Parts: sequence; C-alpha cells; structure tokens
Amino acid sequence: MEYLSLFIKSIFVDNMVFAFFLGMCSFLAVSKNVKTASGLGLAVIFVLTVTLPLNYLLYEYILKPGALTWVSESFATVDLSFLSYIVFIATIAAFTQIVEMVVEKFAPGLYSSLGIFLPLIAVNCAILGGSLFMQERGYANVGEVCCFGLGSGIGWFLAIVTMAAIREKLAYSNIPNGLKGLGISFIITGLMGIAFMSFMGIQL
Repeated sequence: MEYLSLFIKSIFVDNMVFAFFLGMCSFLAVSKNVKTASGLGLAVIFVLTVTLPLNYLLYEYILKPGALTWVSESFATVDLSFLSYIVFIATIAAFTQIVEMVVEKFAPGLYSSLGIFLPLIAVNCAILGGSLFMQERGYANVGEVCCFGLGSGIGWFLAIVTMAAIREKLAYSNIPNGLKGLGISFIITGLMGIAFMSFMGIQL
C-alpha cells in the first residue's frame, strides 16, 4: 500500500511539470503533436525509471557521508556527497545516449521529429530533479525509488501528451494573435497546474 501511495502521489500530486514546473523547455517545445510528445514521454519514463535506482545505489554506497564503511571502517568519515551532481548527471547522460541510439536505430522518423530535444534529456531538469528529490527525501529502499521514478516518468508523460492533444485542437480554434503559440501554451499549462492541485486531496 505504501508503494501504491508513493506511485500515485508521484504521478498526480508531485507531478514534475504541474507541481514543480520542471522540464518545461522540452514540455513546451515538443508538445505540438501527440506522436512526438508520446515518444519523448516514453524516453523520459525509461531514463527516470533506470537512472533513479542507479543513482540511489551510488549515493547510498559511495557518495553519502559514511557510505564507504562497507569497504573499510577507516572510511567512516569520508563524505563524497559533493560529487552527487556530477555523478547523477553522468549516469543520466549515459542512459540518454543509449535511448538516443535505440530510437535512431528503430524509429528514425521519431528521432528526426524529436531533433535536439532527445539528447537534451541528459540536461532535462525533470530527470535531474528526480534524483535530487530522491536524495533529499531519503527513500528507504530501491523499491520506493523505483516507484517514485516510474510514477514521475508517467506523470511527465501524461502532462506532455495531454498538452499535445490540447495544442492539436487549438489549431482549429480562434485564438487572438497576441496569444498564439507559447502565449496560449503558458496559459493552458497554468490552468492544468491548477487542475492538478485538486489531486492533493488524494488519501491512500
């Protein structure tokens, strides 16, 4: 039940886009059609789900204060937490490269549509934010981290696909010239953020 609660909360209550506004650059740039948005969303789910447990293990057994006691008791005072940003980003970049190669090989059309935003997953603040939230919140085990990573990825996927569907419909709407493009997109994002606040009442 605890895992389910964390999973649901990661998707709706702590949504990376609508609760923390992380990953907005990719969110706004790629959410022009549902197919492209879905492809990027699936890539984000994969990278978050894989890199968060890896970063958790690296932090727990290498980086955090006293983590190296499994090597020797003489390392009990060693604190490598200042390397967290570098290590987290390196892990994310490595798996982003794997995703990029797989998409280029098996879905060249999607790879062309995503353009520069696929490799930019490596510096997507939603991805790094997941690892930093994991570090800050001190999850108890890998299972909780996996639930959080998968839920956060699905939440980001849900946000960008929903936004893409709305923007496709907006193409047939009569929007004032001053609000066309990013203007109306920002307004919709804010309204969706307010709508997602209703999920804060979820009790599991």
